[in-house]
Amino acid sequence: MATESDIIPRKIIHVDMDAFYASVEQRDDPHLRGRPVAVGGSEARGVVAAASYEARAFGVRSAMASITAKRRCPDLIFVPPRFDVYRAVSAQIREIFAEHTDLIEPLSLDEAYLDVSENKHGIEIASEIATIIRARIKEVTGLNASAGISYCKFLAKMASDLNKPNGQAVITPSKGPSFVEALPVKRFHGVGPATAEKMERLGILTGADLKAKPLAFLQQHFGKAGGWYYRIARGIDNRPVEPDRPRKSIGAEDTFETDLFDSESVYSEISALVAKVWRLCEAKQLRARTVTLKVKYADFQRITRSRTVSQPFQTAAQVDELSRALLDPLFPVEKGIRLVGVTVSSLEDAVGIFEGQLALL
Repeated sequence: MATESDIIPRKIIHVDMDAFYASVEQRDDPHLRGRPVAVGGSEARGVVAAASYEARAFGVRSAMASITAKRRCPDLIFVPPRFDVYRAVSAQIREIFAEHTDLIEPLSLDEAYLDVSENKHGIEIASEIATIIRARIKEVTGLNASAGISYCKFLAKMASDLNKPNGQAVITPSKGPSFVEALPVKRFHGVGPATAEKMERLGILTGADLKAKPLAFLQQHFGKAGGWYYRIARGIDNRPVEPDRPRKSIGAEDTFETDLFDSESVYSEISALVAKVWRLCEAKQLRARTVTLKVKYADFQRITRSRTVSQPFQTAAQVDELSRALLDPLFPVEKGIRLVGVTVSSLEDAVGIFEGQLALL
């Protein structure tokens, strides 16, 4: 049974850029400063990729339909994304992290974990390092960052949200378990809306409720994730910061201008997504054995279908064929399809696969 004595304390910092995409746009265009900005498409089928804090005050959030965002904030300004610029700024931030530690685990362009238990400047206090990093980011990029500091990744992530924007917070080992107990489970990083609803049906509303449930109960209702919930309810997360964390999946999706009903139109969209995903696999020298198809209908109902094969796919045509096979049973459709996505996973190194094939010749 896991107890608080199983905690392995480290000095972990979670750095999270504040409204990153929108802040870059406001930095580069003075006319956008202080105004509600959404990065994304303004058309009827568009989606908000990021929102400035001025827009968030009206309830505008990322992944929200653009038409909904515009209703909530009539003065909302839409700006098309510039991912090449965001990647360049992210690289600058990564260089700042590397001034302090090589143990950097990026989660996306705008956030990362850092293990500073042993750092390049011998600074003993992690919160001091976080302050230095945030000031340096501001100096180099002109952007604000928030940070969470704790003894594990889960709590560092939670702490980074406590004093946003442009702030930081510390959760010490002595306060970690009690912090988790008081926290609503719907705010736990990694607990999505569906899981939170399931927990609520089981009488689990807070970390304390979660902690009161036996391990067997959590495993019965949540499978393998039950063990994870059991540990984090006690403030235990001994996952290391992984600088070279292998990529688990590669995917792409598209939202259509109008809902699609006929199979040929959707097949065409699927093929385009497969081509994009395959180019990314080629660039990363990866091959996959699993294809997952995602479909979102006009009423926003979402379904996924997956299939895993015994040998890695060697061509885009193979991925396309399986994607279409997953799509076929869905037709004819009574309600239109507004979005499709294709993701490949169970990734393997293409070079290693090729060398293995040569060894068999």
